[in-house]
Amino acid sequence: MKALSGVPLTSLKIAPVAADDFRADGWRVAIVGGTGGIGRALARFLVAKGARVTAVGQTVRDAGVPGLDFVKADLSLMSEARRAARELPAEELDAVILTTGTFASPTREVTAEGIERDLAVSFLSRVVVVRALAGRLGTQRAGAARRPRIFVMGFPGTGQAGVVDDLNSERRYDLMVAHMNTVAGNEAFVLHAAKVYPRFGVYGLNPGLIKTDIRANALGGRDSLRFKVVEWFIGLTMMSAEKYAARVAPVMLAPELEGRTAVHFNQKGIAIKPSEVMTESHVERLMAAAEAVLARATA
Repeated sequence: MKALSGVPLTSLKIAPVAADDFRADGWRVAIVGGTGGIGRALARFLVAKGARVTAVGQTVRDAGVPGLDFVKADLSLMSEARRAARELPAEELDAVILTTGTFASPTREVTAEGIERDLAVSFLSRVVVVRALAGRLGTQRAGAARRPRIFVMGFPGTGQAGVVDDLNSERRYDLMVAHMNTVAGNEAFVLHAAKVYPRFGVYGLNPGLIKTDIRANALGGRDSLRFKVVEWFIGLTMMSAEKYAARVAPVMLAPELEGRTAVHFNQKGIAIKPSEVMTESHVERLMAAAEAVLARATA
């Protein structure tokens, strides 16, 4: 079976817009994970360009910024993800951007709901948020012709399949395997959501390596020498979160996306093919495994 794809990539041409010329006036956006890292950079950039943004996260760093609201939530818990989704002004939203993430630790960490922590934060919380928002998303936007958009940040197109029969890393734990489960899950979720929610445009984002705190958990914490050296090197050789936000935001709000769905974009905002492993049957198996973990968490 061929990998799923929502659009022939050669037919998707997005006119480039310089960051200085870009405007987001009239857009109402929620960024789940918008209080740190790439999510925070996107929130600040979009607000500066005229959008109204609600950021969801644990630590509020930009209180008082005009046009930027906050919903405080611990997204390692599915109960908190549902609550945060209920508090969002879903009916007024044009776009939801899911950036919340962490990295698996050297030893397996489990949330109070029995979910491996990286899987909970970086993948399953997003499934829960979208499901909780779906019925209300964009239903009360006055005169809005465009359909609501959902963006899922991860590393699509990298060929990760995930361990479907041990998604929660219960039988065997390895930090890289655990994190790659979230990578596979997010890519599958884009393709799954595009099919389940035809009223929305659903897209995947692959930012590549960006200097943020996401790897702190795996590298001994923010104060460890290892973390500081790794992030120093990434910062030296890769683009910043702010530069990425300025590059990808015009693509995310581009009118050319109207009528398109199940499309992934790389760090440059160019459409890329999904991983070959993401066949319809594999996507269904991955999402069924995710549902099984969620069912146990809410039992």
